[in-house]
Amino acid sequence: MEASRSATAAPGRRGGGLGELIDRLFPYWAVVPLVGTFLLLTAYPITQLFAISLTTYNFAQGAAIPPYAGLVNYGKMVEDEIFGAALRNTFVFVAAAVTVEFVLGFGLALLVERAGRLTDFYRTLFILPIIVPPIAIGTMWRLMYQRDFGIINSVLHTFGLPSQNWLADPNFALGAVVIVDVWHWTGFVFLIMAAGLQSLPREPYEAARVDGASSTQTFRFLTLPLLRSTIMVAVVLRMIFAFKVFDEIFLLTTGGPGHSTEVVSVYIQKVVFKLSEVGYGAWLAVVTIAIVAVFVLIYIRLLREKGASS
Repeated sequence: MEASRSATAAPGRRGGGLGELIDRLFPYWAVVPLVGTFLLLTAYPITQLFAISLTTYNFAQGAAIPPYAGLVNYGKMVEDEIFGAALRNTFVFVAAAVTVEFVLGFGLALLVERAGRLTDFYRTLFILPIIVPPIAIGTMWRLMYQRDFGIINSVLHTFGLPSQNWLADPNFALGAVVIVDVWHWTGFVFLIMAAGLQSLPREPYEAARVDGASSTQTFRFLTLPLLRSTIMVAVVLRMIFAFKVFDEIFLLTTGGPGHSTEVVSVYIQKVVFKLSEVGYGAWLAVVTIAIVAVFVLIYIRLLREKGASS
């Protein structure tokens, strides 16, 4: 009798062990499609890009990839004055655009938070520029900046000021592009900061009100410290996107006049597709990826700190 019970229990134990093994391995098998997609669409192209960056390959060579050329492209990059100017323009663009976008986005979020019934209307209004296609943005702002009949110069004429050739003057071109980026992406910062304001606890504000704290004191000693992680996430994330800017500058100025609005992404496009220097362009792309990776690592660290604090 006992032997028969043990015989019938053995298959159950074997089945239970197999089931437990499947349960333990299932999370790993579940991510196999995701890992495969990542390797195919991200890791493999980056590996190929890095391999090409160590060559002097150009389109004239056809399908044949030249042999390893070491750090030849590094020396070329160091001596490339245009790339140096493009890198400086990129950092200036990022600093100016992100600063203005954060100030405006945070300010709008604070105002909308107190708007009452019109909150949903203002939120919809401020995020509309984000969903406008880049080609439409480029066309619209080129017409607005047009010297003879653009609306901006028309307003200047109204106040008796001279018209300016905004996109063709090296003194104004980069600032004009920054204004377009601010118009386009301030709503993005607004969304992040508005979500952060909504998530703030109400108890500290009630206690501050009872203690007689002013609005300035409440903002300085409560709002800003509580939103520190949200602010950093918004700024770093926007810096990542701004450093990769391409469409707005390409559509408005193509990097001109001269190299006054040349940024890294636009210059890489010219190196690869106009000068046919694929190897050198790949090297510049790898350098750009490395710089953006620093911002990404900062962003991930901030997300972890935010998760730990919450």
